[in-house]
Amino acid sequence: MSSRAEDRLGALDSALNGIELDGAVGPDLFAAVDALDAQPALRRALTDPGTAAEARAGIVRALFEGKIGPGAVEMLAAAVRFRWAGGRTFTAAVERQAVRAQLRAIGASGLEETEDELFRFGRLVDSNGELRATLSDRSVPLDRRQQLVSDLLSGKANDASVALARRAVAARQRTFANTIAGYISLAAAERSRLLATVRVARPLEPEQLERLRQALSRQVGREISVQVIVDADVLGGLRVELGDEVIEGTVAGRLDQARRLFD
Repeated sequence: MSSRAEDRLGALDSALNGIELDGAVGPDLFAAVDALDAQPALRRALTDPGTAAEARAGIVRALFEGKIGPGAVEMLAAAVRFRWAGGRTFTAAVERQAVRAQLRAIGASGLEETEDELFRFGRLVDSNGELRATLSDRSVPLDRRQQLVSDLLSGKANDASVALARRAVAARQRTFANTIAGYISLAAAERSRLLATVRVARPLEPEQLERLRQALSRQVGREISVQVIVDADVLGGLRVELGDEVIEGTVAGRLDQARRLFD
């Protein structure tokens, strides 16, 4: 992602942070994204660099005021004032704010729970080939795939987790796995934490997990949220994935490195 694109996303993050959120802003923004996805001509009108920014904001207000809440309208108006590479890039940026709004509406006490529930459900889907194939099968109507998610999570996750897991089925980031991983990272960020995924051969005891979290936090200079994957292929030690960085401390990893010396 270019620095200019990051700046745009950061500015939108700040705009959402300045809005008084209620439980409707996230769903309203999701509804707006769905409407924009269904109307390419409207997307083009709202991202046309030849139209003045305030004129684009005026189109937003004319079309959406009274149909979605004022907070969501304000966010859309803020988004269209920027220049975007295309309509899809624009709607992806708005969807990001919809996810953030959904997470922020939970409150600090529910964020960790939602992050954990989304992570566990993502692992369930990843480990079940049939379920993974069903959720990604676009010949099956989206609402049926989303209902499957609701059925699987019924009584096992909070309402916010269910809503976001259902949303992830649309796979805006190419796959369900990528999309749900993006949501988890946003949940960690809302707690001012980076997300670290740790692969180990055996489950960690709570004290081990906390020591690892503290060590990683000291290493990167920020608080870390740790999600653990038990993976028999690890053999021993652990593998830490922190953004684009991988810290390899597994027996399997060291064996692979040794093999490459003789390739």
